[in-house]
Amino acid sequence: MRTVFDIAAKRAALSPAHIAFTEVESGVGRTYAELDARVAQAATLLRQHAQSGDRIAILSHNDIAFFEILLACGRAEAILVPLNWRQPVPELLPILKDCQPKLLLADADHEPVARQLSAALGVPFASRSGWEADLSSVAPARAETAWPADRVWYLLYTSGTTGMPKAVIQTFGMAFANYVNIGQAIDLASTDTTLNFLPLFHTAGINLYTLPMLIAGGTNHVLKKFDASQVIDALIAGKCTKFFGVPAIYQALALDPDFEKLDFSRVRHWACGGAPLPLELIRRFAARGIRVCNGMGMTETGPTVFLMDPANAEAKIGSVGKPQILSEVRVVDADGRDLGPDEAGELLIRGPNVTPGYWNNEAATRAAFLPGGWLKTGDVARRDRDGYYFIVDRIKDMFISGGENVYPAEVERAIYTHPAVLEVAVVGVPDAKWGEVGAAYVLPKPGAALDGEELRAFCRKLLAGYKVPKHVEVVRDFPRTAAGKIQKHLLRKGFGAKG
Repeated sequence: MRTVFDIAAKRAALSPAHIAFTEVESGVGRTYAELDARVAQAATLLRQHAQSGDRIAILSHNDIAFFEILLACGRAEAILVPLNWRQPVPELLPILKDCQPKLLLADADHEPVARQLSAALGVPFASRSGWEADLSSVAPARAETAWPADRVWYLLYTSGTTGMPKAVIQTFGMAFANYVNIGQAIDLASTDTTLNFLPLFHTAGINLYTLPMLIAGGTNHVLKKFDASQVIDALIAGKCTKFFGVPAIYQALALDPDFEKLDFSRVRHWACGGAPLPLELIRRFAARGIRVCNGMGMTETGPTVFLMDPANAEAKIGSVGKPQILSEVRVVDADGRDLGPDEAGELLIRGPNVTPGYWNNEAATRAAFLPGGWLKTGDVARRDRDGYYFIVDRIKDMFISGGENVYPAEVERAIYTHPAVLEVAVVGVPDAKWGEVGAAYVLPKPGAALDGEELRAFCRKLLAGYKVPKHVEVVRDFPRTAAGKIQKHLLRKGFGAKG
């Protein structure tokens, strides 16, 4: 596809009276006609601040306004940059310096942080209340009939293995390819509804399944953020026919004291991503007649690549399913040769759902791709003889905690600023609640004393909470190679041996 339609305008033309969004807490709703009207006004406002290609940063919990602004950026040809509200100011500053936004928007909960960022960088700031007041006074912007599929729509920042943030480019074409990939996998229809509660600075919060649901003409029920009791109430009330969550979400639902008695029968499809759902949880949900389908994708892939089909979810426990209709995959050895069934190698992905690269980072873009447009995932995978794929391990040191990517180098860099730390190594270790958590092995400076809880408190001032190591161990030295490099795999193995 060379072009993609203006989503709000097209849906308003096709199903103007159908409900596009409702906010669970406030009860505010938008039909597709109302959504389109507000997007048109928001686009006019954005054009007062940004020209084509300029960035607009936003710091916000989940609400309808976020998606109005996202769609308005498409219409105004601006580029939205959702910011991670879990990150403190020191982590957000380099991101804003990189993307150089023309405007910073924030909801009421994040206005204090936004004002600090605005003052530090000299970026104009608009509060949500001020934005709403201005919105009512402007004329609507005319919708384009088509958006170029390769135009940059928004940027999602992820930390690289070096700990430096990288902005993954998201295009209109990627959004439509994801709609096709996930839509055919879960039989998405205009009669479907879903819950939006995953954070909007992640691809899952935007794309699983909110944007596909908008394209299909269904209804999104928006929660400010995840709350187990609110999600359960919404599920029981029938506000969700298609559900997506990360393992920590499923764990929280399963821990509800009434889990065994609750009626989830109105949900017709359950999916999980971010990390494989543990076997224990798969079986617990299966005992309720719920087949949770594991999937796999990346911010760089829009994200949907793999999803298990419900019919084989129990027979193929641990599999992420098959590559969906617009995704090609290969499993290759270290020399780039394709491997056969049950042979493990690096997973490569290609398709219209794959990002064109990283914003303002040509070196990272070149390093991420092989000739022919194949994205190197850094994941080790294998394919069984039935064509089902399994993610075996990660080549990189990154681990996933409660659905959040954590890069040890970034955590180590923060810990190194502690005055008593000589050397540190951080690895991901298993955790019953979060899937994985960080374990920091720390070598103190000579004569210095280190306390694990004090170091964790130190980290909380510099890092988002999910990046703070759960375990801290003071060591006398590290297992090393002959060249002196720390052998992290032995640290992980040693942690497991301790039980």
